[in-house]
Amino acid sequence: MTRIIQSLSQIGTNYDVLFCDLWGCLHNGKQPYAAAVAALQDFRKNGGRVVLMTNAPRPNQYVIAQLDRMNVPRDTWDMVISSGDAAQDAMFAGAVGRKVWHIGTAKDDGFFNDVPEEWADQPDVTRVPLEEAEGIVATGPFDEINEAPEDYRARFMLARERGLKLLCANPDVVVDMGETRIYCAGALAEFYEELGGESLYFGKPHPPIYERARRLMNLTDNSRILAVGDGINTDIRGAAQEGIDALFVTGGLAAAAFGDDVENPDPELLREWLASRQLHPEYSIGRLR
Repeated sequence: MTRIIQSLSQIGTNYDVLFCDLWGCLHNGKQPYAAAVAALQDFRKNGGRVVLMTNAPRPNQYVIAQLDRMNVPRDTWDMVISSGDAAQDAMFAGAVGRKVWHIGTAKDDGFFNDVPEEWADQPDVTRVPLEEAEGIVATGPFDEINEAPEDYRARFMLARERGLKLLCANPDVVVDMGETRIYCAGALAEFYEELGGESLYFGKPHPPIYERARRLMNLTDNSRILAVGDGINTDIRGAAQEGIDALFVTGGLAAAAFGDDVENPDPELLREWLASRQLHPEYSIGRLR
C-alpha cells in the first residue's frame, strides 16, 4: 500500500536523483508552485540531483525558456529532458518518413526547425499536407482549447487507409492549463490507434525518455532514483515499468478523486483508486512540498 507523506524531505535522503514531472507538480501551466520549488531546492542543497522530465513536445531549450518566463529559479533543477528530445531523435532518424503531416501549433515549430547537431547531416524532414505525407507527427491539436480527438476522425481514417504511422511527441492525454483541461498529442495518438492506425511514443511511460535521462546523467542504478508525478498512466506507470520508485502527487490531474482537501488525500479513496488501476507507488503526497 502506498505511504502518504507530508513532505519530500521525509524520504529525500533515500534517493540521489529525482525524475520530476513539471505540469501538475512544479507548475500549473501558468505559474510555479512555491512549495514545490522549495522542496526541489532543498533536495539539491542536500546533495541530490533533479531531472525535470516532461512530456512537452518541444526540445528542452524551449521548456527551459518557459520555466524562465514563469520565474522558476534555475537552482531548482540540474537537467531538463523532454519527450520532444526523444521524439526528435526518432523523427530525424526517419521513423515516419521525411515528408510529414504535422498536427500542432506554431509554438512547436522548434521541434522541426532546431535540428540537433547529431542529425545535421541527415536529409531534411519537411511538413506537407496530409495527402502528400509519408507519416504524421503530432505535437498536440491544432486548436488545443476547443478541439477533441473526435474532430480528427475523417482525416485519421484517410491516414489509416494509407498506412501512415503517427509519431506522438507528447504521450500525455490531458493537462490542466490553469483551470482549463486541454487535450494533448497522446489523446490524438490513442484515438488513431482506436481507429486501427499505428502510433509511436517516446515520452513517459515509454522507455526512450528514461534511457535518455539515464545516459545523460550517467546513471546505472535505478534504486537511488525517485520518479515524481501526477500522471498515473505516464509518470507512475512509467516508473513501475522501469523499476523506479515513485511518489504520486495526488493533487494534480486526479485531485477530485481523493476528497475535498487537495493537500491531504483520503487514504481509503486513494487505496481503492490505485487498486483499480493496479498501480502501487511507494509514496503519495497531496502537493509536492
